[in-house]
Formats: sequence, C-alpha cells, structure tokens
Amino acid sequence: MTKIRAAIRGIQGYVPEYVLTNEELSTMVDTNDEWITTRTGIKERRILKGEGKGTSHMAAEAVSKLLQKTGVAPEEVDLIICATTTPDFVFPATANLIADMVGARHAFGYDVQAACSGFLFSLATGAQFIETGRYQKVIVVGADKMSSIVDYEDRTTCVIFGDGAGAVLLEPDTEGFGLFDAILHSDGAGAAHLYQKAGGSRRPPSQETVAAREHYVYQEGATVFKFAVTNMAEVAAEIMSKNHLTSNDVAWLVPHQANKRIIEATAQRMGVGLDKVMINIQRYGNTTNATIPLCLWDYESKLKKGDNLVLAAFGGGFTWGAIYLKWAYDGTPS
Repeated sequence: MTKIRAAIRGIQGYVPEYVLTNEELSTMVDTNDEWITTRTGIKERRILKGEGKGTSHMAAEAVSKLLQKTGVAPEEVDLIICATTTPDFVFPATANLIADMVGARHAFGYDVQAACSGFLFSLATGAQFIETGRYQKVIVVGADKMSSIVDYEDRTTCVIFGDGAGAVLLEPDTEGFGLFDAILHSDGAGAAHLYQKAGGSRRPPSQETVAAREHYVYQEGATVFKFAVTNMAEVAAEIMSKNHLTSNDVAWLVPHQANKRIIEATAQRMGVGLDKVMINIQRYGNTTNATIPLCLWDYESKLKKGDNLVLAAFGGGFTWGAIYLKWAYDGTPS
C-alpha cells in the first residue's frame, strides 16, 4: 500500500498595515536602533490596530486568501487547527471563530497552545488526520497578536514581538512529498523563565494582578536565550541525523524568528550556510506562532518541488521541536 503523507499545497500570510519601527520604540522606552538591531536583528514589527480586533481577524485574512489562492471552497475544509498564544477569548477556541469568519461550515477546529513551537506541534498534529485517510483538507494556521500582552514600558520584551498570521493547506500525497518526520519536546520546568504570570485559573484577573502588570509577557532573557540556542540547534541536528540528511541535502532551514543569534547558532550546528536559511525577523520581529509560516510565505517563490526543509522552533514552557518535510510544489509569487 502506498504511504500517504501530509503535503503542504499552499501557504499564505497576513501582517497588519501598521509598522512599529525601532525609531518609534525609542520614543516609548529607553532604547535605540543600534541596541535593538545588535541584540535581536529586528528593525521593525507589525502591530494590529483597531478596536475589537483580535488574533482571529489576522488568521481569517490569511486563511481566506489561502483558500482563494489554492482554489479550495470553504465548505471543503475538514479541519482548522490554530496555533496561538493570544486567543481572542479563553473560550471559544480561536479556530472556531476563524472557521465561522471564512465560511468553513463543515470544519471542526481547535487551538493548540505550545508558545512559539505551536505551529510545529499543530503541523505534526494536522498531518495525522491526513495520513490516516480521515481527512483530505486540513488548514493549520499560526497567529498571534503579541501586542496585546506586551508591556511597552519594558524594553527587554517590547522590542522583540510583533503581530501576524500564516496558514498552510495540508492535503494527501502519495508521490513522496510532504511531512516525513517530527521531533517534539516540552519541559514544564522551564515555565518560570518565560510566561504570563496572571490571567489563568491559577491567578485569575484582579485589580491586584493588573496593577502589578502581571498580564504581560515575563521573560528572563539570558536563561531563555541559553536554552533556546542549545535545544533548537540540537533538535534540528537530531532530525537531520535521524533522517540521514547532510547539510548538502537541506535546501532550507526554516527557523522560528526569535533572535538572529539563535537562528545563526542553529544554522551553524546543522552545518548550513546562511544563504539557505529563511530570515525575515528584521521585518516582523517575533510573531510567535506566525514566524515559520510567514517565512514560508515570504520565500515561497524560491521553493522548488522536492526541496528538503527543516523547520525548527523553541518556545516558552519550555517547548521545542523540528520537522523534516519535502516541499510538494514549485513556488509561486506570494
């Protein structure tokens, strides 16, 4: 029996119009362009403006354009998985809102919360529904409105994050393309180093938690950087070794865009030159779950059918992982 793999048949991104530059940030907190660029590689990031607009609005834009681009009717979609750290509500799931907004009446959906690794976790999960033959069309979308949980008085975090969304269409493939392997990890012992202190069931919202600014991202930068460099680089190298890939076999490394130094360390560990690394952190910053699909969207025109891609990420929690896939079509302009 021919093995069924889940192949990406289309990619689409969405970023808000408003551009928050390093120069503008320097008027808000004690920072400057040189300080930010040297430490992160970020020049600007996109911010979602507009009252009542949440993560679902960006995700729906990406999914709607993806369906148009691939010629898929909304009613044909079987499942929508949304990877997000900034859901519109505690409930219902953001995926449910997206399905309603794009008209995917026959799809069920749910959210995956794995911080910055969420898109990889969701991609691996969505692939299972394709590989078993249960579904034919699965949408995986990574989206975050990080500006909603960033403290713009904290220069260590506000310079890093931006807003955005990216979505892929998964369909069955029997020609040797698609997702070949995934190595995924999590370690809850790392939670205290990167998390949102209040807003959940352990510390529900109160006047005290709001006054203490506990509803924003909290990060111990040095600790997170150390763990991210080590684990993201090692898991990328591990998936190469497991699948007998050399650096020459890898067409592209698609890394989570958290910090340019982390990206460079991962590429070095894999033995891959920066000319084979997708990087757009300078334009969007860290959009959390949207970084990897936004990279694929930006580089789509460079992708060729049969290209070996390694996707790698690290996130709060801690979570990290890598995916090896073989690209299923010749890229088209985004």
